[in-house]
Amino acid sequence: MNRRRTIPERVLTVLAGALVLRALAGILGNYGDYFPPSFASAFLHGREAYFHGWYQWAFHVHIVSGPLVLAVGLFLVSDPARRLSPRWHRRLGWFQVGCVLLLTTPSGLWMATRAAAGPVAGVGLATLAVATAGSIALGAMAAVQRRFAAHRRWMWRCYLLLCSTIVLRLVGGLATALEWSPPWLDPLTSWACWLVPLAAFECRERWRRRENDLPPSRGKTDREAAR
Repeated sequence: MNRRRTIPERVLTVLAGALVLRALAGILGNYGDYFPPSFASAFLHGREAYFHGWYQWAFHVHIVSGPLVLAVGLFLVSDPARRLSPRWHRRLGWFQVGCVLLLTTPSGLWMATRAAAGPVAGVGLATLAVATAGSIALGAMAAVQRRFAAHRRWMWRCYLLLCSTIVLRLVGGLATALEWSPPWLDPLTSWACWLVPLAAFECRERWRRRENDLPPSRGKTDREAAR
């Protein structure tokens, strides 16, 4: 059963989309620090010793493909955009699958081996990459099998996992503004940036299923019976 979104849900959706676009603008605005790499910048500081070979290639692939899949994903999870152009939804969907599985996930896994916040953060980021690849693969499989409800759920999971980079930026910016950076913050954030949004999504989906499974009210039953 499809449930119409409430006004607060619509407002939150618009605000979340604006936040994604704002974060994308910030990432693209920092490209001057990445091409060529500036090790005086905040993100690349301390990486000069190993910024060569495979890591350098992985970084550049990730920094280009990451914003791309965020932007394309924002279009794909939009119900109005999907209804407006189903053909483009399918085409961009397969493009998204290819980018995530062939570019974003492998480069993220390689970069996780050199996580600046240490091995705990590295394991968290590697697990995030695997979960992202798994979600989009299962979502694509569901679409091929025409299980569209399952397809939408898996693609929403994938997009929330992709948005973990935005959560990382928000937490990092807030910590910098507050001048508060305990040693456990970055490793914790490397796990929480995707586990917390994913857990919230699963709770929301479970609540919706329970709501849909509730029997109709007595009043509604009587009105339907009178028709």
